[in-house]
Formats: sequence, structure tokens, C-alpha cells
Amino acid sequence: MTSARSVHISGGLGAALAALLLGLTPPSTAAAAPAAAPAPTAASAAVHEAESATVSQGVVESNHTGFTGGGFVNYHNTTGGYVEWKVDAAAAGNGTLTLRYANGSTANRPMDITVNGTLVADERAFAPTGAWTGWSTTSLTAALRAGTNTVRATATTAAGGPNVDHLAVDTTTPPPVTGTPAAVNGQLTVCGTKLCNRHGRPVQLRGMSSHGTQWYAQCLTNGSLDALAKDWNADVLRVSTYVQEGGYETDPRKYTELASALIDQATARGMYVIVDWHMLDPGDPYANLARAKTFFTEIAQRHGTKTNLLYEIANEPSGVAWSRIRGYAEELIPVIRAKDPEAPVLVGTRAWSSFGVSEGGSEAEVVADPVKAANIMYTFHFYAYSHRDEYLNTLSRAADRLPVFVTEFGTQNYAGEGSNDFTMSQRYLDLMAAKKISWVNWNYSDDSRSGAVFKAGTCANNGPWTGTSSLKPAGVWIRDRIRTADDFPTS
Repeated sequence: MTSARSVHISGGLGAALAALLLGLTPPSTAAAAPAAAPAPTAASAAVHEAESATVSQGVVESNHTGFTGGGFVNYHNTTGGYVEWKVDAAAAGNGTLTLRYANGSTANRPMDITVNGTLVADERAFAPTGAWTGWSTTSLTAALRAGTNTVRATATTAAGGPNVDHLAVDTTTPPPVTGTPAAVNGQLTVCGTKLCNRHGRPVQLRGMSSHGTQWYAQCLTNGSLDALAKDWNADVLRVSTYVQEGGYETDPRKYTELASALIDQATARGMYVIVDWHMLDPGDPYANLARAKTFFTEIAQRHGTKTNLLYEIANEPSGVAWSRIRGYAEELIPVIRAKDPEAPVLVGTRAWSSFGVSEGGSEAEVVADPVKAANIMYTFHFYAYSHRDEYLNTLSRAADRLPVFVTEFGTQNYAGEGSNDFTMSQRYLDLMAAKKISWVNWNYSDDSRSGAVFKAGTCANNGPWTGTSSLKPAGVWIRDRIRTADDFPTS
């Protein structure tokens, strides 16, 4: 529960962003035959020819057959050449971007793909296609905003890029996933001290929190999110947008787009999403109030029609009185409600969301002076090796008087590291099951600490994501407990 948990020694941010917003699909393999027929394009996709785009350090040619439109772009043999398209989207959301290209050389010609200035594919591979008349495609999914978007493909090596024929953009929304937690339960609401589904029945959500997306976006890929939803049977993903520590404050646009895209990714898999404003140091939430208003206004504006969101507005306040945290909540909640009037809001509690216990307090201060807002819950965090019976008893008492959501816990010490105490952890889980307290475990990454579920190197190697071979002991333990989901009563 201290900032020590968030210290990270990692590789470059570029690698993290490569898996970013998006599910990347591998490039198709093209036959080496000359004059290959144009690749099929989804009927709903809009095709943007390269010869009609903005070109830097490249030339429009038509000397190789099989292209669409009036030609293609031949990149110069130099780093930094690009083709840039203007792409319109009727509404904000994910789009599938498909680049059609030919690479008649014998080496990969990677390119960076950016959308509105945000890197969405870092050195994306454009593998040899056998001939300059052998056309192939590669696709990725990225967040688009309503209106005009700028998509750029930039060569990253001295060989330049491949020959690029066109960009196809498909913004068709896939049909909802039936039978998933979000489909079964619908819009959640707070009823008394419980979290209830659209049928008015109390439910318990179980899931995982991401680590900071500024460090571990590469752990949130199509494959890993598929595993979380289908192999782990998780109900909820907590998307942790750190404010400081190289996070949101350094580039608000980048991290807003990251959070937005991950919301879409989880939604597509039928999971709930906790939008976590991961303020940690400074511990006074007012220090980031203006940023929080900007962030949550846009997130709620873009996603407020969804029925699978919860907004966590202050991860772990510390060093301030409960009255100040309550005041912050009462100022920020109306900002969210103006755009999304129905989603539950999760309010952090004093002393690293311990109901004040870590600073000598208790839940009594919240019971006596609750936030003046409806449809809210209060958050509680624990780390079982460090937080013993005093914390467990506080959670039990609080849940009898207040709606509580455990948005972060670990089986290790308060820094999310060291030995696992599975016995104490199970006592917490038994209590939460008995009282229908939803929970999220920290964290779905391959950080070196014992609290990260994947072994080091798993994310860089793109898995394996399913099963237990890539999991640390804490990962094996928590996966087993997430897989035994709530029955989600509907009548």
C-alpha cells in the first residue's frame, strides 16, 4: 500500500506501446506469384489509397502490377519516410486498420504506426512477400476519435518502408458478446450495501488490475485479454492510469487514449471495466483535481453509453483527513454524472484505502460522514502478508454498514512483494464471498515482484497466456479463484 509497490525498472516505453490500445493480428502470408489479386476488404471498410495521401521521402509509382487505385507509394531507402492519411470516423471507438503492401526484398521493413500522434504499433513488421507484385496485408486495432483522424506509417530503418498500396479502415462495431458477465448482469447499481445487477440481485465481481499502463501496456494484448476473459473467466479488468510516475501528467492525450482503448478491448470481451485514476503520491487527491476532471469528462463522454463501467476516482489517498477526500469526491462525482449518470463511482478511503486503519483510524469516520452522492461504493485495499486481523475485521464491519469494493489486494506484503500468505488471503476471500464484496487482484503483469502474476519475460515473449506455465505461484492461486465465478442470479 505504499509507493514502493509502483517502483519499476523496465525496458523502453516504445516496447510497452507496441501492444498498446489494441489487438494486433499477424501479417498474412502472400504467395510469391506475380500480379496477385487485390486482397479482400470488409464491405464496411473505407479504402484510402496511398497515392492520394501525404507522402514524405517516397514516390508514387505504378510499375508493379496488382495494386488497387492508381498506384502505390515506394518509400525511399531511408529512415523517417512516411505515408499519412486523413481518416474520418462517425463516432469515437475502435477501428480496424489494414495496410496493404508488397515487400520484394528479403528482409523485414518495419514501420511505426501512429494514430493522432500516438504510437499504436512500434516497428510493426512488414515481412517479405516474395516479389514486388506479391501483395499482402497486416491489420491492427486502434482507438479513433469522432471526426478526422491522422494515421501515419513511418519507416524505421535505412532500407525504408515496403511499397504501400492502401489503408482500409473498418469502424463497424462487433455485436455484443452474449453470456458474458457484462451481458448477463447489464448496468450495475448500488443497492443498500451491495453491488446489484440489472435484475436487482447482489453480485460479486472477481478480476484483475493492470499494472501502470505507462510501464506494462505490452501485457495487455489481444491474447492476454482473451486469456483473462476466457481462460481465467474474469468478470472485471481494472485499468490503472497512473497520474504521476511517468503517467498521465506527462502526456494526457497518450494515456487517455490508452485507457479508452483498453475500455473498448475489455468491453468487446464482455468484462466490466474499472477506470482507475491511480493517484498515489501526492496522497492528497485535490492535487490532481483539475487533471481528474479533464480525464473523467472525456472518458465518460466517450464511454458513458456503455453499461459495463465503474469509475474509481482516487486510488489511494494518504496523509489527508477523510473530510478532504469526501470533499474531492463531492466535487468530482457531478462531473462524471453529467456525462454518465448511471455508472457506480468508487471512492478511495483514508490511509491508502484502508478506511483509515493504516493511519490509526477506522471505518467509523466514513459511516459518520459519508459522501453526499448516490450510487457510490468505498474502496478497501489489503495485502494479506502485512495486513492481518485488524484490517480483516475492519473490512467485515465496514461491509455491514457501507457499500465496499476491494479494488486492489495481494497475497504478499504491502509493497506487493515477498512471500505469499495464501492462508490469510483465503480468510479475506471467504469473508468477501460471504458478504458479496467484489474484488480485484494486483496485478496482471510480469513485473519482477511476486505480486505480478506472470513470470518475467512473458509479456515480451507475447505469452503463453493461457494455462499456468507462465504464472508465478500467486498467479496460479488467484487464477483458480477467479475461475470459480459468481452464479449471477437473474431472477
